Amino acid sequence: MFSFVIVFILVCPILSIFISSLKFDLNTWSHLVSTKLGLYTWNTITLLLGVGLTSLFIGLTSAWIIANYNFPFSKILEWALILPLAIPPYIVAYSYTDFLEYSGFIQTFIRDIFLFKTSKEYYFPEIRSMGGAIFVMSFVLYPYIYLISKLAFLSTPISLYELAKMHGKSSFFNVALPMSRPAIVAGLSLVLMETISDFGTVEFFAVETLTLGIFNLWLGMNDFAAASQVAIVSFTFIIILLGIELTARKRQKFHDYQIKNIKFRTKLNFYQSLLAISICFIPLFFGFILPVLILIEQGSTDTTNFSTLLEISINTLTIAGISAIIIVFISAFLALTVNFKGNKIFPFFATAAGSGYAFPGVMIALGTTYFFSLIQNINFMNSFTIIGTFIALIFAYISRFNAIGYGSINTGIMRMTPSLMEASITMGYSYERSILKIVFPIIKPSFLVAGILSFVEIAKELPITLLLRPFNFETLSTYVYQYAKDEMFEDSAYAALLIVFVGLIPIFLLNKALKTQNFFNNKK
Repeated sequence: MFSFVIVFILVCPILSIFISSLKFDLNTWSHLVSTKLGLYTWNTITLLLGVGLTSLFIGLTSAWIIANYNFPFSKILEWALILPLAIPPYIVAYSYTDFLEYSGFIQTFIRDIFLFKTSKEYYFPEIRSMGGAIFVMSFVLYPYIYLISKLAFLSTPISLYELAKMHGKSSFFNVALPMSRPAIVAGLSLVLMETISDFGTVEFFAVETLTLGIFNLWLGMNDFAAASQVAIVSFTFIIILLGIELTARKRQKFHDYQIKNIKFRTKLNFYQSLLAISICFIPLFFGFILPVLILIEQGSTDTTNFSTLLEISINTLTIAGISAIIIVFISAFLALTVNFKGNKIFPFFATAAGSGYAFPGVMIALGTTYFFSLIQNINFMNSFTIIGTFIALIFAYISRFNAIGYGSINTGIMRMTPSLMEASITMGYSYERSILKIVFPIIKPSFLVAGILSFVEIAKELPITLLLRPFNFETLSTYVYQYAKDEMFEDSAYAALLIVFVGLIPIFLLNKALKTQNFFNNKK
């Protein structure tokens, strides 16, 4: 029963959005439909299409080259191509804006070279636009497609490529793509879910998507019900993407993902190698190297007081650390219950407890606020304020990121030999003692991975922290956001670099896992 209570509490933010949306005001809804809802929806669809197609092209191209050809630096590029995942899209958006705007380095250089006096004498694309958002998010999110597609390409039997060659067919279009379609779709769906969840980039670039619409209606117009109704529209997109991702994942199970053809990679000549290096280096350069270089350059003019930076770093470490520890404990409890208590329906509820990860942080913050407002309306809770406290903030973190901890720990338990637990209980050990003496020592690395990944995601999280933090409480993400909003991003360069550094931790873990092929086995 206690397990079901935990699950119910974790899904309350999502349920609260639906409850709040029931406060239907026909006049408000009619006004919303006739004014902004169409724009929010159209911009969301445009952004999804733009980011989806661009990241698909980048991810598939680089994955195919890395999987099938040997050339200088290919081994370095193979793992380096996932580095953009270390940088949140909003950090890249802030850095590129400062670099590409009218007073930035590039346009200043153009004016100096060609002796232009004003921007009217030349054309330069506006970074704060839909095109800018597509550019930034595509070069940050393509690794989801690259990573999964590369492993799928490597798993395709060599005999199929040889057969296609004998019949004059394309190895890529006639073999690789059809065989890898489930994996590619799974990677693409992850990109699209990250795109629809983004807040920092679209807010800074003034691209009015459904996610930004929720934020504007809630805080800008103080219309909670209208924000909830827009959230329901966004929920429709999320459900569709989740359905696509789950369908693709089921189909993936029928593939044998043992890497079979690494040694058969074709060796390229000098000019072919130069082309391959260029193609693979471009997304790495725009998605990671250039933004980091911009941050380092801006760091030279960063006037941040190091005592202030230390304070917000401690804030980030503390709130992320506490939340991650709680997530590990809750995830461990749910995973152990699923695997050793024998309840056939509970796995479904445990999975539902992790559904918050699929929803934008803005939606989770909205649902958390309404949930605690309902609690505070209870008679004996009137004097107890939860909204605007660390309780609400940590709860929202747990609700959204519990899936990360649960997935890591559950995977570790599933790789155990089931008979070990049964043998321990047969020998007279209690359930609790068996967990401590048998299970915990075996899956201890899974606990560590769950904690680290949860910590990193929370440390980078922007909308939940921005909307639910206590008064005058800053983390690295909110600190960077505030300075970027005030057009003083260079004064938060050190804080942004710290976020990037934190984001590199799971990249190294991922690279280590890929070397042992554990990562993809976990995905299976």
